[in-house]
Amino acid sequence: MAKELIVYFSRKGNNYVNGSIKSLSVGNTKVAAQMIQELTGADMFEIEPVTEYDVDYNKCIEEAKRDKNSNARPEFKNAPDSISEYEVVYIGYPNYWGTMPMHVCTFLEKYDFTGKTIKPFCTHEGSGMGNSEKDIQKLCPGAKIEKGLAIHGGSVSKEKGAVEKWI
Repeated sequence: MAKELIVYFSRKGNNYVNGSIKSLSVGNTKVAAQMIQELTGADMFEIEPVTEYDVDYNKCIEEAKRDKNSNARPEFKNAPDSISEYEVVYIGYPNYWGTMPMHVCTFLEKYDFTGKTIKPFCTHEGSGMGNSEKDIQKLCPGAKIEKGLAIHGGSVSKEKGAVEKWI
């Protein structure tokens, strides 16, 4: 059986959920990643920024926009030495400005995904996958990118059936 890894970036605390700002004890993308782990038994790695975005949601999205516009590659903590043992990599993130947070780009550029299958999933509040699948393909040209799963963040806890079907 192919060895699998779930890599995700998630934001707890102040988030935009169903039209208003709510404080989440666990970020929506982490909830989805945990569902995938429960269903697959895959190993899991959380992309944790060295420098966190602001706790205030509105400041956070402006920081994320700045990072996207400058094509930044922000650092993250505890990078695995290698991902060579994995054949399938699930990549999860919230949709930030029509794509993934730039920390995810940092991760994707750090490792060689040639010959691996990437299964992207994102949480969003109405914007779906955005351009993230195309952006992943550009960053990982030697990988097979499967159709991603877009999960409405406000209802992520009710989406186990959709996650299972997608897997």
